[in-house]
Amino acid sequence: MPDVPLIARGRLHADRVAFRADDGTRTYGELLGWSAAVASELLDGGNDLRRTRVALFVAPGAGWTAAQWGVWRAGGIVVPICLAATEPEWDYALRDSEARIVVADAPQAARIGPLCGRLGLRLVVPPATPPGGDAAALPEVEVGRPAMILYTSGTTSTPKGVVSTHATIRAQIESLVQAWEWTADDRIPLFLPLHHIHGIINIAGCGLWSGAVIEPFGRFDLPAVLDRVRDDAYTLFMAVPTIYVKLIQAIDAAGEEDRAAIVSAFRRLRLMVSGSAALPESVHARWSELTGQRLLERYGMTEIGMALSTAYRGERRPGSVGVPLPGVEVRLRGEHGGTIVAEQEPGEIQVRGPGVFTGYWNRDDATAAAFEDGWFRTGDVAVVERGSYRIMGRLSVDIIKSGGYKLSALEIESALLEHPRIRECAVVGLPDDTWGEAVAVACVLEDDEPLDLHALRAWAKGRLSPYKVPQRLLTVVSLPRNAMGKTMKPDVKALFSVSASRSD
Repeated sequence: MPDVPLIARGRLHADRVAFRADDGTRTYGELLGWSAAVASELLDGGNDLRRTRVALFVAPGAGWTAAQWGVWRAGGIVVPICLAATEPEWDYALRDSEARIVVADAPQAARIGPLCGRLGLRLVVPPATPPGGDAAALPEVEVGRPAMILYTSGTTSTPKGVVSTHATIRAQIESLVQAWEWTADDRIPLFLPLHHIHGIINIAGCGLWSGAVIEPFGRFDLPAVLDRVRDDAYTLFMAVPTIYVKLIQAIDAAGEEDRAAIVSAFRRLRLMVSGSAALPESVHARWSELTGQRLLERYGMTEIGMALSTAYRGERRPGSVGVPLPGVEVRLRGEHGGTIVAEQEPGEIQVRGPGVFTGYWNRDDATAAAFEDGWFRTGDVAVVERGSYRIMGRLSVDIIKSGGYKLSALEIESALLEHPRIRECAVVGLPDDTWGEAVAVACVLEDDEPLDLHALRAWAKGRLSPYKVPQRLLTVVSLPRNAMGKTMKPDVKALFSVSASRSD
């Protein structure tokens, strides 16, 4: 009986350690036995879940993977649920995916149990450790069968369920394993959430495919992660820009001896990756200055996995996300159609390949609108510079049409972050009778002193073309972000509306 791809790969590494945590280690063989037991419990005497949607509400670690594999081996579709979300958000995901079963570990079951009761869902609490004994016969699962419904972050619209097959997941993983040269000797921390493609595919999926060791954390625990880095526990490190900012602050605040130990340990890693949000060029430069590591940047999204990456062996320019990954085709399409071939001309990124999702769950119209002649329309705009792609932002929120120009909010943000008093910022376009859209920036400052718009504009004119200089300014305590650190641009726009109404 053929296995789904990740299960087959797990069998190749049965005696190797898959997860290492404070409570011990789990081998790939233990994961196989554990997942078979989960599958048997889910089947409950049946012979195939036949694509039943099964929501995962399990803490990161070996137990999460045992549950994921168990759902797959029983013939179900995994629906990862964000542990940090609100009950209305859980309710939405469960209802929208038409889940019938929820798998939760004991602590999480106590949290989601009441909602399962109200929705009439079966709640399964799998064994907390790998059980002994033989599992029941499991169904044959074809690689073309749907394997996962992963919800989009909802930064610009209601979250949609992205359907991927086992073949899709295999293609996404194989592309990264080849490009980033994963091996069974790799070791990596996992502190990114397992309801997002960064954690599920880039870290857990690639690590388990390769026979590597994964160290799970319930969240990003800065002291604990730095302790393990000092111990040379890892060969790879993947994080989002906000985490690199926190690491830089921690290194800057450390004593001389501790600072030297941390920097030296980071320098020894074979690869460090940043993704899930735009990496400011200032952060890229500062991290390189501190550690000697030039962060590898990549571009992807829930619907396609990863599509672009800077070179593992080669140049990594700040602001560049590189070239198409193995097995991925990428093109830029102009606003009025036509494929763009000239450098420096912006266009929408469109992607084609075996790693592209099959469609949105129960949203045929949205699926049809997302494709053009078989190419997935990402909604992101990029230009090619010296052979590499640079992301300008989302068509809907990061491309500002002002005074006849198309401006990249990400480019303006990168320049403004060079200001000594700006810690974080988000640039949006606001409706304007004169300009069409006015460039507006919301800033988190390094101190409590006010920042004057006139002074900011004067400073920015030395770094930005006049038509890119912000026309409106709002200082805030924090920027609205989602679980992966992405700025919620619609919420930023709303902050300006609230501010205006208060001043009326």
